[in-house]
Amino acid sequence: MADTKQRRAAKLAREIDAFAKAHGGAEGQLAYLGQSGTRIVLVGADGDWGDLVAPSHDIAAAAAERAGLTLHESFDGEFAARVRTGPYEWTRMAGIQLGGPSNG
Repeated sequence: MADTKQRRAAKLAREIDAFAKAHGGAEGQLAYLGQSGTRIVLVGADGDWGDLVAPSHDIAAAAAERAGLTLHESFDGEFAARVRTGPYEWTRMAGIQLGGPSNG
């Protein structure tokens, strides 16, 4: 069982490393999702962002540590301000409420 968790953390760490390499570095934040696991939010130095989901907080933390990811306690302030959003995000998050195109 522990071996499976180590392999999953290693796979996530490789994905974090790939994201960081593609975006000039990255920092992150771990967000607990309940029984679904933990979301690893990644913000690249260039403002692009992405996320990964780990099956547990322990695996997410191990992956972040293995990748050398700097973690923030919360997703706010200067960290959140670095995120660059585009039309896709506006359509998905606020487009319907603001009269944008529907997504369905």
